[in-house]
Amino acid sequence: MNTNVSPESLHYDRPDISLIEERLEPYSVALYVGGREGASNLDLLRKHGITTVVNCAVNFDINLVQETDPDSDPANLPWGHGAVRYYKLGLVDGPGNAETMMLAGYYLLRGALSQVLPERASYPTRERGNVLVNCRGGRSRSVALVALLLHHAMPDKYPSYDAALAHVREARELRPDEWNSAPKPMLVNAAKKASEWIDRIGHEDPAAPR
Repeated sequence: MNTNVSPESLHYDRPDISLIEERLEPYSVALYVGGREGASNLDLLRKHGITTVVNCAVNFDINLVQETDPDSDPANLPWGHGAVRYYKLGLVDGPGNAETMMLAGYYLLRGALSQVLPERASYPTRERGNVLVNCRGGRSRSVALVALLLHHAMPDKYPSYDAALAHVREARELRPDEWNSAPKPMLVNAAKKASEWIDRIGHEDPAAPR
């Protein structure tokens, strides 16, 4: 690591993905946080039973299409079914996000966890497994959002946003001298504001099909 940098620029080596919660309730799945290296490593995702990826970064995308749909036009960008279920929340890692975007991210993540797919051939990626929340570095946007989820999904274990954030930082191996930018302060503030709104709005998962 180069120590001749500002505290905000500090970066340490850490795993491509980190296990944050071994059993996220009420979904009974494992929850991971990672960066671009982990989110793009299909072998790593499969090794950890990850079938759902939620990307928080507006400035990072992954081509998850393994087989181009035969109906797609070769002159256009390829499209088809992805190797995993993929959800995108485009947050800026800093100022510039609408104040409701973190709230939208929370409900997007809860929706990804609880979504019930119809029994149709056009929905082939059906396996339900563990979940990865990623951004570019896996240290700011994804950390802020996952802490928000933990606090509201498992309030007995994580009674406050700060308690959840402390756990995510430790599990993701974020060091104290990184905390001023991991996550960015405005993202922490946005998550705390979203937490207040969630207390008013609530959440209800869809009923499983009969």
